[in-house]
Amino acid sequence: MKSDPPMADQSHHSPDSTDDHASQPKFQPLNPYIPDEPPEIATRQFLNIMSKRRSVRDFSDRPVPRALIETIIATAGTAPSGANKQPWSFVAVSDHDLKHEIRLAAENEEREFYNRRASKRWLNDLSPLGTDEHKPFLDIAPWLIIVFKKVRDNQGGQAYYIDESVGIAVGLLLAAAHLAGLATLTHTPSPMKFLTQILNRPANERPYLLIPTGYPAPDCRVPAITRKPLNEILFFNRK
Repeated sequence: MKSDPPMADQSHHSPDSTDDHASQPKFQPLNPYIPDEPPEIATRQFLNIMSKRRSVRDFSDRPVPRALIETIIATAGTAPSGANKQPWSFVAVSDHDLKHEIRLAAENEEREFYNRRASKRWLNDLSPLGTDEHKPFLDIAPWLIIVFKKVRDNQGGQAYYIDESVGIAVGLLLAAAHLAGLATLTHTPSPMKFLTQILNRPANERPYLLIPTGYPAPDCRVPAITRKPLNEILFFNRK
């Protein structure tokens, strides 16, 4: 991704000034990935795998090794980002007491959402999913992965295309978890400031997503919803 132009209140340089601290680019040979199968077969296999991915709220408490979570988050960290700032942090929580503390705070916000904050239209749109303010999965799932976005880097420098960069990283995380046979949920209690406080995160980070991660319960059920067909999301050239 190319970087955003600096905002007026974020830089004292004129548009054509030179940053004295700019470094010269360095390049190295690409080590490309070459699939074992022809690309048409490889992509079809990946599509078939990802077509089975669903957001899950019924988790098993079956343990998930820490090493597996580390590999999944390392995969997320391979995402492209604006000016290679990599504006993300991932906090993996397995401690029972800490998970319960997060659940209580999340349910408090969710009660406000369902009872006061959400519009009738919003609640109607959520009704096919069968969601409410009760979030037992925050206790049951063996891991909670909390994604934070960095509005500044750790040295106070500018970050660019923050939401886009973190969103791509989350997509890779979800795909890696699914490939490992794990279920996930992109949970967004709003507001999420309580996560910053509970997890003692620095001032340059903002909560982005709360992702319960684990194996689905043996009797797990998911909403009977469908995805849009390809002809509704893909267009070639100019219409």
